[in-house]
Parts: sequence; structure tokens; C-alpha cells
Amino acid sequence: MKHMVLLIFVLPCLALAQSRPEEQEIMKPIKALFKGMSLGDSSMVHQAFAQNATMATIGKDKSGKASVGKESSIEGFLKAVGTPHNESWNEPIWDISIHSNGDFAQVWASYAFYLGKTFKHCGVDSFQLIKEEGGWKIFHLIDTRQKEGCVVPSSVSDQFK
Repeated sequence: MKHMVLLIFVLPCLALAQSRPEEQEIMKPIKALFKGMSLGDSSMVHQAFAQNATMATIGKDKSGKASVGKESSIEGFLKAVGTPHNESWNEPIWDISIHSNGDFAQVWASYAFYLGKTFKHCGVDSFQLIKEEGGWKIFHLIDTRQKEGCVVPSSVSDQFK
């Protein structure tokens, strides 16, 4: 019986300990994406993505119905990031959930977007990643965007006061 109790408590801990390094690897391109955005470094952002990556946004159409914003390649986004701008683009994330199976991973996180110190919008980012020879890469990024009803933790919003 002691061994059974030990297995019930130890095995989940071992599994969790083994998953953390892989989760850290999965998060590397996402962290690079946000760092590159903040620095205005389109090369850093580009390295976070797999070849032929796509992006989309869930929003509302003119009649107020939910719609998927046009999926696109990341080229326009890279150009926007790399174009000099006066204020940094900051997108802190929290409530991060990571799921993976073999060479596929999905990361779901709440976010707030700040232009310099000014709050612009919030939502959820959903990243789909593939594990390539050089590590994990984002192959699809979809988000939601809203300006109202945002619940940004003070630990995040206080950074931009």
C-alpha cells in the first residue's frame, strides 16, 4: 500500500518535472516574437516563425457577427514590426496553457497590447507550433482583440504606468 501511495504522488511530479524543459523550449519562439516586437527587430520576429506561417484574427464584422479576419502570411507583420516607430510594441502574456504531442504544440495565453505605455487592446493569443530540426517554430498565430472588458492583472498593467 505504501508503494501505491508513493506512485500516486511521485509519478505526477516526475512527469511535471520532465515537461518543464520541453515547455521552456516551446516558449522560446513566443518570447523571441514579443522581444522582437518590443525592439522593432523584424529579423528576430521572423526567426520565431516557420516557413509559410499564417496569421488571423477573430473579430466582429460590420453587423456585429463573429468573423475570422483574413488569414495572411507574416510578411506584412514583419514589415510593420521593422518599420521604425516612436514607441515600442509591448504584448505581455499571462494565464499560459501549453499542450504538446510529439512535434506539435499549442500555446494559449491572455495578453494586453501596449503602444509604449498606452494600453490599446487585450485578448487571447493562440499559437500553433511545430518542432523542426532547429527547435520549435510558430506556424500559425490567431488572436482575439477587444478594447472593453479587459481584465489585465495589476502585475502586468503596473509595468506600463
